[in-house]
Amino acid sequence: MKDAMAVYLSAEEAAKRLGVSRQTLYAYVSRGLLQAHAAADPRQSRYLSDEVERLRAERKRGRRPKEVAKSTLDWGVPVLESAITLIRRGRLYYRGQDAVRLAATATLEETAALLWGCAVETAFPPGPPACLPGYEALLPHCAEAPPTEALPILLLAAAADEATASWRPVDGRFFESCGGLLRLLFAAALRTRPSAAPLHRQLATAWRLDEAGADLVRMALVLCADHELNASSFTARCIASTGASLRAAVVGGLCALSGTRHGATTMRNEHFWAGLAPEETMATQLERRLAAGERIPGFGHPLYPDGDVRAKALLARVLPEFPVAADLLSAAEGLTGQAPTIDIALVALRRHLGLPEGAAFMLFALGRTVGWIAQAMEQRGTEHLIRPRAIYTGVQPDEAGGESGPGAG
Repeated sequence: MKDAMAVYLSAEEAAKRLGVSRQTLYAYVSRGLLQAHAAADPRQSRYLSDEVERLRAERKRGRRPKEVAKSTLDWGVPVLESAITLIRRGRLYYRGQDAVRLAATATLEETAALLWGCAVETAFPPGPPACLPGYEALLPHCAEAPPTEALPILLLAAAADEATASWRPVDGRFFESCGGLLRLLFAAALRTRPSAAPLHRQLATAWRLDEAGADLVRMALVLCADHELNASSFTARCIASTGASLRAAVVGGLCALSGTRHGATTMRNEHFWAGLAPEETMATQLERRLAAGERIPGFGHPLYPDGDVRAKALLARVLPEFPVAADLLSAAEGLTGQAPTIDIALVALRRHLGLPEGAAFMLFALGRTVGWIAQAMEQRGTEHLIRPRAIYTGVQPDEAGGESGPGAG
Protein backbone atom coordinates (compact mmCIF):
# COMPACT_ATOMS: atom_id res chain seq x y z
CA MET A 1 0.00 0.00 0.00
CA LYS A 2 2.84 2.30 0.88
CA ASP A 3 4.66 1.67 -2.45
CA ALA A 4 1.48 2.34 -4.42
CA MET A 5 1.32 5.85 -3.02
CA ALA A 6 5.02 6.60 -3.51
CA VAL A 7 6.16 8.91 -6.34
CA TYR A 8 9.37 7.91 -8.08
CA LEU A 9 11.67 9.94 -10.31
CA SER A 10 14.04 8.77 -13.02
CA ALA A 11 17.75 9.49 -12.65
CA GLU A 12 17.45 12.37 -15.09
CA GLU A 13 14.49 13.86 -13.23
CA ALA A 14 16.16 13.46 -9.83
CA ALA A 15 19.41 15.07 -11.04
CA LYS A 16 17.46 17.97 -12.57
CA ARG A 17 15.49 18.56 -9.38
CA LEU A 18 18.70 18.57 -7.34
CA GLY A 19 20.47 20.77 -9.88
CA VAL A 20 23.39 18.37 -10.28
CA SER A 21 24.84 16.08 -12.93
CA ARG A 22 23.97 12.40 -13.07
CA GLN A 23 27.52 11.61 -11.95
CA THR A 24 26.95 13.68 -8.78
CA LEU A 25 23.61 11.95 -8.28
CA TYR A 26 25.37 8.57 -8.36
CA ALA A 27 27.94 9.92 -5.89
CA TYR A 28 25.12 10.82 -3.49
CA VAL A 29 23.91 7.22 -3.71
CA SER A 30 27.38 5.77 -3.04
CA ARG A 31 27.76 8.02 0.02
CA GLY A 32 24.42 6.88 1.43
CA LEU A 33 22.75 10.29 1.04
CA LEU A 34 20.15 8.94 -1.37
CA GLN A 35 18.74 5.49 -2.06
CA ALA A 36 18.41 4.07 -5.58
CA HIS A 37 15.38 1.81 -6.09
CA ALA A 38 14.97 -0.88 -8.72
CA ALA A 39 12.97 0.08 -11.84
CA ALA A 40 11.13 -2.03 -14.39
CA ASP A 41 14.16 -1.75 -16.64
CA PRO A 42 17.04 -3.46 -14.74
CA ARG A 43 19.49 -1.05 -16.39
CA GLN A 44 17.80 1.92 -14.76
CA SER A 45 17.23 3.10 -11.20
CA ARG A 46 14.52 5.30 -9.77
CA TYR A 47 14.44 7.62 -6.76
CA LEU A 48 11.72 8.45 -4.27
CA SER A 49 10.51 12.00 -4.82
CA ASP A 50 10.28 12.63 -1.05
CA GLU A 51 13.91 11.54 -0.52
CA VAL A 52 15.09 13.77 -3.37
CA GLU A 53 13.20 16.72 -1.90
CA ARG A 54 14.70 16.05 1.54
CA LEU A 55 18.21 16.02 0.08
CA ARG A 56 17.49 19.16 -1.91
CA ALA A 57 16.35 20.94 1.27
CA GLU A 58 19.51 19.82 3.11
CA ARG A 59 21.73 21.09 0.28
CA LYS A 60 19.84 24.38 0.30
CA ARG A 61 20.36 24.73 4.05
CA GLY A 62 24.03 24.02 3.48
CA ARG A 63 24.41 27.43 1.82
CA ARG A 64 23.23 29.28 4.95
CA PRO A 65 25.44 28.91 8.06
CA LYS A 66 22.61 29.61 10.50
CA GLU A 67 20.40 26.91 9.00
CA VAL A 68 23.32 24.46 8.92
CA ALA A 69 23.93 25.03 12.63
CA LYS A 70 20.29 24.34 13.44
CA SER A 71 20.02 21.25 11.29
CA THR A 72 23.23 19.62 12.48
CA LEU A 73 22.21 19.84 16.12
CA ASP A 74 18.66 18.54 15.66
CA TRP A 75 18.55 15.14 13.90
CA GLY A 76 20.39 16.81 11.02
CA VAL A 77 23.35 16.24 8.76
CA PRO A 78 26.36 14.30 10.14
CA VAL A 79 28.93 16.39 12.01
CA LEU A 80 31.79 13.89 12.44
CA GLU A 81 33.05 10.61 11.05
CA SER A 82 32.63 7.31 12.89
CA ALA A 83 33.18 3.64 12.07
CA ILE A 84 31.17 2.33 15.03
CA THR A 85 27.43 2.42 14.38
CA LEU A 86 25.33 2.95 11.27
CA ILE A 87 21.59 3.65 11.09
CA ARG A 88 20.44 3.33 7.50
CA ARG A 89 17.10 2.56 5.84
CA GLY A 90 15.48 1.59 9.11
CA ARG A 91 18.22 -0.80 10.22
CA LEU A 92 20.92 -0.62 12.90
CA TYR A 93 24.47 -1.93 12.45
CA TYR A 94 27.40 -2.33 14.86
CA ARG A 95 30.69 -2.32 12.93
CA GLY A 96 28.77 -3.46 9.86
CA GLN A 97 26.87 -6.24 11.65
CA ASP A 98 23.10 -6.11 11.94
CA ALA A 99 22.49 -5.26 15.61
CA VAL A 100 19.14 -7.08 15.80
CA ARG A 101 20.65 -10.28 14.45
CA LEU A 102 23.61 -9.88 16.78
CA ALA A 103 21.27 -9.42 19.75
CA ALA A 104 19.64 -12.76 19.03
CA THR A 105 22.66 -14.64 20.42
CA ALA A 106 25.53 -12.33 21.43
CA THR A 107 26.41 -11.37 24.99
CA LEU A 108 27.19 -7.81 26.03
CA GLU A 109 30.83 -8.83 26.47
CA GLU A 110 30.98 -10.05 22.87
CA THR A 111 29.31 -6.87 21.68
CA ALA A 112 31.78 -4.78 23.66
CA ALA A 113 34.72 -6.63 22.11
CA LEU A 114 33.26 -5.97 18.65
CA LEU A 115 32.75 -2.25 19.28
CA TRP A 116 36.07 -1.78 21.10
CA GLY A 117 38.10 -3.77 18.58
CA CYS A 118 39.62 -6.34 20.93
CA ALA A 119 39.25 -9.96 22.02
CA VAL A 120 36.61 -10.79 24.64
CA GLU A 121 39.18 -12.42 26.94
CA THR A 122 41.40 -9.31 26.72
CA ALA A 123 38.69 -6.99 28.01
CA PHE A 124 37.06 -9.47 30.38
CA PRO A 125 39.70 -11.72 31.96
CA PRO A 126 38.90 -14.13 34.81
CA GLY A 127 38.56 -12.49 38.18
CA PRO A 128 36.63 -9.37 39.20
CA PRO A 129 38.19 -5.87 39.01
CA ALA A 130 39.38 -4.21 42.20
CA CYS A 131 37.28 -1.36 43.53
CA LEU A 132 38.29 1.53 45.75
CA PRO A 133 37.62 1.18 49.50
CA GLY A 134 35.24 4.13 49.59
CA TYR A 135 32.78 2.31 47.34
CA GLU A 136 31.50 -0.14 49.93
CA ALA A 137 31.27 2.60 52.55
CA LEU A 138 29.04 4.59 50.19
CA LEU A 139 26.68 1.72 49.31
CA PRO A 140 24.33 2.11 52.33
CA HIS A 141 23.88 5.81 51.54
CA CYS A 142 22.75 5.01 47.98
CA ALA A 143 20.45 2.12 48.85
CA GLU A 144 17.27 4.07 48.11
CA ALA A 145 18.63 6.39 45.43
CA PRO A 146 17.27 5.97 41.87
CA PRO A 147 19.79 4.70 39.31
CA THR A 148 19.90 8.10 37.57
CA GLU A 149 21.50 9.52 40.74
CA ALA A 150 23.31 6.51 42.17
CA LEU A 151 25.20 5.21 39.13
CA PRO A 152 27.51 8.24 38.54
CA ILE A 153 28.26 8.59 42.25
CA LEU A 154 29.01 4.91 42.84
CA LEU A 155 31.14 4.59 39.69
CA LEU A 156 33.28 7.52 40.79
CA ALA A 157 33.65 5.90 44.21
CA ALA A 158 34.51 2.47 42.77
CA ALA A 159 36.85 3.15 39.85
CA ALA A 160 40.29 4.71 39.98
CA ASP A 161 40.67 7.49 37.44
CA GLU A 162 44.24 6.54 36.52
CA ALA A 163 43.17 3.15 35.14
CA THR A 164 41.71 4.73 32.01
CA ALA A 165 43.53 8.07 31.99
CA SER A 166 46.57 6.92 30.00
CA TRP A 167 44.61 5.98 26.85
CA ARG A 168 47.00 3.39 25.46
CA PRO A 169 44.81 1.02 23.38
CA VAL A 170 47.92 -0.84 22.19
CA ASP A 171 48.39 -1.96 25.77
CA GLY A 172 46.14 -4.94 26.54
CA ARG A 173 45.72 -3.66 30.07
CA PHE A 174 43.81 -0.68 28.70
CA PHE A 175 41.05 -2.93 27.36
CA GLU A 176 41.04 -4.79 30.66
CA SER A 177 40.46 -1.43 32.35
CA CYS A 178 37.57 -0.79 29.96
CA GLY A 179 36.01 -4.13 30.84
CA GLY A 180 36.69 -3.47 34.51
CA LEU A 181 34.90 -0.14 34.30
CA LEU A 182 31.85 -1.89 32.85
CA ARG A 183 31.93 -4.59 35.53
CA LEU A 184 32.19 -1.94 38.24
CA LEU A 185 29.15 -0.16 36.82
CA PHE A 186 27.15 -3.41 36.93
CA ALA A 187 28.16 -3.79 40.57
CA ALA A 188 27.05 -0.21 41.25
CA ALA A 189 23.70 -0.87 39.57
CA LEU A 190 23.10 -3.90 41.80
CA ARG A 191 24.63 -2.22 44.89
CA THR A 192 27.04 -5.10 45.36
CA ARG A 193 30.70 -6.04 45.01
CA PRO A 194 32.13 -6.44 41.49
CA SER A 195 31.92 -9.87 39.87
CA ALA A 196 33.48 -11.66 36.89
CA ALA A 197 30.26 -13.55 36.13
CA PRO A 198 28.66 -12.91 32.71
CA LEU A 199 27.12 -9.47 32.83
CA HIS A 200 23.54 -10.42 31.99
CA ARG A 201 23.80 -13.34 34.43
CA GLN A 202 24.64 -10.93 37.24
CA LEU A 203 21.36 -9.12 36.63
CA ALA A 204 19.40 -12.35 36.16
CA THR A 205 20.69 -13.75 39.43
CA ALA A 206 19.96 -10.58 41.37
CA TRP A 207 16.47 -10.38 39.88
CA ARG A 208 15.83 -14.15 40.23
CA LEU A 209 14.99 -14.68 36.58
CA ASP A 210 14.58 -17.98 34.78
CA GLU A 211 16.50 -18.81 31.57
CA ALA A 212 13.96 -17.08 29.34
CA GLY A 213 14.10 -13.92 31.45
CA ALA A 214 17.89 -13.95 31.54
CA ASP A 215 17.99 -14.22 27.76
CA LEU A 216 15.63 -11.26 27.36
CA VAL A 217 17.89 -9.18 29.61
CA ARG A 218 20.92 -10.21 27.52
CA MET A 219 19.12 -9.20 24.35
CA ALA A 220 18.04 -5.83 25.76
CA LEU A 221 21.59 -4.98 26.82
CA VAL A 222 22.97 -5.71 23.36
CA LEU A 223 20.23 -3.69 21.63
CA CYS A 224 21.08 -0.71 23.85
CA ALA A 225 24.85 -0.96 23.32
CA ASP A 226 25.18 1.96 20.91
CA HIS A 227 23.06 4.25 18.77
CA GLU A 228 25.33 6.47 16.76
CA LEU A 229 25.72 10.12 17.83
CA ASN A 230 22.93 10.47 20.42
CA ALA A 231 23.14 13.12 23.14
CA SER A 232 24.93 10.97 25.72
CA SER A 233 27.40 9.54 23.20
CA PHE A 234 28.19 13.03 21.93
CA THR A 235 28.73 14.09 25.53
CA ALA A 236 31.15 11.21 26.04
CA ARG A 237 33.01 12.17 22.86
CA CYS A 238 33.25 15.83 23.91
CA ILE A 239 34.72 14.81 27.26
CA ALA A 240 37.15 12.37 25.66
CA SER A 241 38.27 15.03 23.18
CA THR A 242 39.54 17.18 26.05
CA GLY A 243 41.97 14.46 27.16
CA ALA A 244 39.92 13.50 30.21
CA SER A 245 39.85 9.89 31.42
CA LEU A 246 37.55 7.23 30.07
CA ARG A 247 35.89 7.09 33.49
CA ALA A 248 35.04 10.79 33.12
CA ALA A 249 33.51 10.13 29.69
CA VAL A 250 31.29 7.35 31.08
CA VAL A 251 30.15 9.50 34.01
CA GLY A 252 29.31 12.28 31.56
CA GLY A 253 27.33 9.83 29.46
CA LEU A 254 25.40 8.68 32.52
CA CYS A 255 24.51 12.26 33.44
CA ALA A 256 23.32 13.05 29.91
CA LEU A 257 21.28 9.83 29.79
CA SER A 258 19.43 10.83 32.96
CA GLY A 259 17.54 13.57 31.12
CA THR A 260 13.82 13.09 30.45
CA ARG A 261 14.37 13.60 26.71
CA HIS A 262 16.87 10.76 26.63
CA GLY A 263 17.20 7.63 28.79
CA ALA A 264 14.87 8.88 31.50
CA THR A 265 12.05 8.73 28.97
CA THR A 266 11.66 5.27 30.51
CA MET A 267 10.58 6.96 33.74
CA ARG A 268 8.03 9.08 31.90
CA ASN A 269 6.72 5.84 30.37
CA GLU A 270 6.50 4.29 33.84
CA HIS A 271 4.48 7.22 35.21
CA PHE A 272 2.18 7.25 32.20
CA TRP A 273 1.59 3.50 32.40
CA ALA A 274 0.99 3.61 36.16
CA GLY A 275 -1.78 6.19 35.64
CA LEU A 276 -3.86 3.86 33.47
CA ALA A 277 -6.87 2.18 35.08
CA PRO A 278 -7.28 -1.57 34.55
CA GLU A 279 -11.09 -1.38 34.48
CA GLU A 280 -11.22 0.83 31.35
CA THR A 281 -10.14 -0.05 27.84
CA MET A 282 -6.72 1.26 26.82
CA ALA A 283 -8.09 3.02 23.74
CA THR A 284 -10.68 4.97 25.79
CA GLN A 285 -8.13 6.16 28.31
CA LEU A 286 -5.56 7.10 25.69
CA GLU A 287 -8.14 9.02 23.64
CA ARG A 288 -9.13 11.00 26.74
CA ARG A 289 -5.53 11.83 27.64
CA LEU A 290 -4.67 12.81 24.09
CA ALA A 291 -7.75 15.03 23.96
CA ALA A 292 -6.50 16.75 27.11
CA GLY A 293 -3.28 17.64 25.34
CA GLU A 294 -1.15 14.95 26.95
CA ARG A 295 1.52 13.30 24.82
CA ILE A 296 2.11 9.56 25.00
CA PRO A 297 5.86 9.14 25.57
CA GLY A 298 7.89 6.41 23.90
CA PHE A 299 6.38 6.52 20.40
CA GLY A 300 7.90 7.74 17.16
CA HIS A 301 11.63 7.85 16.37
CA PRO A 302 12.96 10.24 13.70
CA LEU A 303 15.62 7.75 12.58
CA TYR A 304 13.13 4.91 12.11
CA PRO A 305 10.16 6.02 9.96
CA ASP A 306 8.81 2.45 9.94
CA GLY A 307 9.41 1.80 13.63
CA ASP A 308 12.37 1.39 15.98
CA VAL A 309 13.93 -1.98 15.09
CA ARG A 310 15.25 -2.40 18.65
CA ALA A 311 11.75 -2.10 20.07
CA LYS A 312 10.36 -4.46 17.43
CA ALA A 313 12.90 -7.13 18.34
CA LEU A 314 12.20 -6.94 22.08
CA LEU A 315 8.45 -6.64 21.82
CA ALA A 316 8.20 -9.61 19.47
CA ARG A 317 9.26 -11.75 22.43
CA VAL A 318 7.46 -9.86 25.19
CA LEU A 319 3.99 -9.03 23.86
CA PRO A 320 2.76 -12.57 23.10
CA GLU A 321 3.04 -13.27 26.84
CA PHE A 322 1.95 -9.83 28.05
CA PRO A 323 -1.53 -9.04 26.64
CA VAL A 324 -2.00 -5.88 28.72
CA ALA A 325 1.10 -4.35 27.15
CA ALA A 326 0.02 -5.55 23.71
CA ASP A 327 -3.33 -3.75 24.13
CA LEU A 328 -1.66 -0.55 25.33
CA LEU A 329 0.93 -0.38 22.56
CA SER A 330 -1.56 -1.33 19.86
CA ALA A 331 -4.03 1.34 20.99
CA ALA A 332 -1.31 4.01 21.26
CA GLU A 333 0.11 3.19 17.84
CA GLY A 334 -3.35 3.28 16.30
CA LEU A 335 -4.14 6.68 17.83
CA THR A 336 -0.79 8.37 17.19
CA GLY A 337 0.26 6.66 13.97
CA GLN A 338 3.70 6.16 15.52
CA ALA A 339 5.47 2.95 16.48
CA PRO A 340 6.98 2.16 19.92
CA THR A 341 10.59 3.12 20.65
CA ILE A 342 13.19 1.26 22.69
CA ASP A 343 12.21 3.33 25.75
CA ILE A 344 8.71 1.94 26.14
CA ALA A 345 9.88 -1.50 25.01
CA LEU A 346 12.28 -1.57 27.98
CA VAL A 347 9.44 -0.59 30.31
CA ALA A 348 7.26 -3.36 28.87
CA LEU A 349 10.13 -5.79 29.44
CA ARG A 350 10.55 -4.61 33.04
CA ARG A 351 6.87 -5.07 33.79
CA HIS A 352 6.70 -8.41 32.02
CA LEU A 353 9.60 -9.82 34.06
CA GLY A 354 8.55 -8.13 37.32
CA LEU A 355 11.85 -6.27 37.66
CA PRO A 356 12.30 -3.49 40.23
CA GLU A 357 11.23 -0.01 39.18
CA GLY A 358 14.12 1.81 37.58
CA ALA A 359 15.37 -1.38 35.92
CA ALA A 360 14.38 -0.12 32.45
CA PHE A 361 16.70 2.88 32.80
CA MET A 362 19.34 0.63 34.32
CA LEU A 363 19.32 -1.72 31.33
CA PHE A 364 19.59 1.26 28.99
CA ALA A 365 22.53 2.72 30.91
CA LEU A 366 24.44 -0.53 31.38
CA GLY A 367 24.12 -1.48 27.74
CA ARG A 368 24.93 2.00 26.44
CA THR A 369 28.11 2.20 28.52
CA VAL A 370 29.67 -0.15 25.96
CA GLY A 371 28.92 2.42 23.27
CA TRP A 372 30.20 5.38 25.31
CA ILE A 373 33.51 3.62 25.75
CA ALA A 374 33.73 2.86 22.02
CA GLN A 375 32.77 6.43 21.08
CA ALA A 376 35.24 7.93 23.55
CA MET A 377 38.05 5.67 22.32
CA GLU A 378 37.36 6.60 18.70
CA GLN A 379 37.22 10.31 19.47
CA ARG A 380 40.44 10.23 21.47
CA GLY A 381 42.11 8.48 18.55
CA THR A 382 41.49 11.52 16.33
CA GLU A 383 43.33 13.84 18.76
CA HIS A 384 40.83 16.58 17.84
CA LEU A 385 39.15 18.79 20.41
CA ILE A 386 35.40 19.09 19.77
CA ARG A 387 34.89 22.84 19.84
CA PRO A 388 31.91 24.06 17.75
CA ARG A 389 31.07 27.74 17.37
CA ALA A 390 27.83 29.45 18.33
CA ILE A 391 25.79 31.90 16.27
CA TYR A 392 25.43 34.91 18.53
CA THR A 393 21.86 36.25 18.79
CA GLY A 394 22.22 38.55 21.81
CA VAL A 395 22.66 42.32 22.20
CA GLN A 396 25.21 43.56 19.69
CA PRO A 397 28.17 45.50 21.10
CA ASP A 398 29.14 48.98 19.94
CA GLU A 399 32.29 48.09 18.02
CA ALA A 400 33.00 51.75 17.31
CA GLY A 401 34.31 52.09 20.87
CA GLY A 402 31.41 53.84 22.56
CA GLU A 403 29.56 52.59 25.59
CA SER A 404 26.81 50.03 25.14
CA GLY A 405 24.23 48.36 27.30
CA PRO A 406 21.65 49.84 29.73
CA GLY A 407 21.95 53.57 30.19
CA ALA A 408 24.14 54.14 27.17
CA GLY A 409 23.25 56.90 24.69
